[in-house]
Amino acid sequence: MTRMTRRTATALIGAAALVRPARAAATDVNFITDFGFNGRHAYFYVALQKGYYAAEGLNVTIQRGQGSADAIKKVAAGAATIGFADAGSLALARGNDGIPVKLGAVIYATPPHAIFALEGSGIKSPKDLEGRSVADTAFSAMPVIFGAYAKAAGIDKSKVTWTAAEGASLPSLLATGRVDAIGQFTVGEPLLQAATAPKKLVRLAYKDVGLDYYGNGIVAAEQTLSEKPDLVKRFIAATLKGMQDAFADPAAAGAIFNSYHKQVSAEVARDETALVKELAILPGAKPGVIDPARIKSTVEVMASAYQLKTPVKPEDLFVPGLV
Repeated sequence: MTRMTRRTATALIGAAALVRPARAAATDVNFITDFGFNGRHAYFYVALQKGYYAAEGLNVTIQRGQGSADAIKKVAAGAATIGFADAGSLALARGNDGIPVKLGAVIYATPPHAIFALEGSGIKSPKDLEGRSVADTAFSAMPVIFGAYAKAAGIDKSKVTWTAAEGASLPSLLATGRVDAIGQFTVGEPLLQAATAPKKLVRLAYKDVGLDYYGNGIVAAEQTLSEKPDLVKRFIAATLKGMQDAFADPAAAGAIFNSYHKQVSAEVARDETALVKELAILPGAKPGVIDPARIKSTVEVMASAYQLKTPVKPEDLFVPGLV
C-alpha cells in the first residue's frame, strides 16, 4: 500500500511538472555607456556579475559608447535600449534636435565635467585656456557644455580650440604634450594620473566656477518609457543595487571590472568608483531620485550658454517614479 502511494505521488508530481508554466525568458537589454569602458562604470558590472539584472528578468549586454551625444542618439534610434548620458547634453539634444529621450534616474548628482592639463604647461586657470587646444572625443559632453563653463569663468570660448580624438588616445596625447589639455570627467583622474606619471595634473572642474547642474543619468527613449516603464524601472533598481555594493567595497568592484576589461587595472577602477561615490551621494538626497528643481537648474545653465531652438521644460527631460 505504501509502495503504491509513493508511485502515485511520483506520477502526480511528474504530471504537474509537465503542465507547470515555463519560467519567462529574460528580456534582452542593450545598455550603452557614455564613453568607453572605464573604471567609473564598475557598478554596472557588479550588478551584472552578481546577477542583479538577471534577478530582475533582464539579459543585459553592455556596449561601448563614444560620448553622451552618441549614447543619446543611439537610444533614440533603438540601437540601444537604455543608455548612460549627460543631462546637459540631453537638454541640448531635446531643445535643438527634438530627440525624444528622457532621464529615468540620475547618477552624477553634481557636475563631473573637467579639463585636465599638466603642471608646467602654463595652464593654471580657466583664462590660460585661451589660445590653447583641448582634445576630446567627437561626441563628448565636455565641449558641448564648454560654452556654459566659459561664460561662468569669464573667458572667450572662441579662443579655445577643441579637436576630436579617439578616447583611448587622450591620456597619451596629454602625456606627450601633443595637445595642451583634454576633456575628461573628474572620475577619470586616476586613469589619467597613472598615464601621465610622474607628471602631475592640473584639474579645471566645471563646478569650480559655480556651475550647478546634473551630470550623467540613466536614459531611455520616450517610446520605451511609455510602453515598457517596468523594464526601465527594473534596470534602474538592479543598477542602484550594484552601485550600493560598489560604494561599500570599491576594491571588490574594481576587481570585478578588471575581470571584464583587463586593460583597466583593478586599482584604477577602485579609485574611479570612489570618485563616483562623491558625485552620486548628496546629503539628504536618495541616490537615483531626480529633483525637478535640479533639472530646472540644468536646463537654465544650458540655455544661458546656448540658444535653444525650442524651449525645454524640466518635465521634458525626465520621468518621475522610476527609482
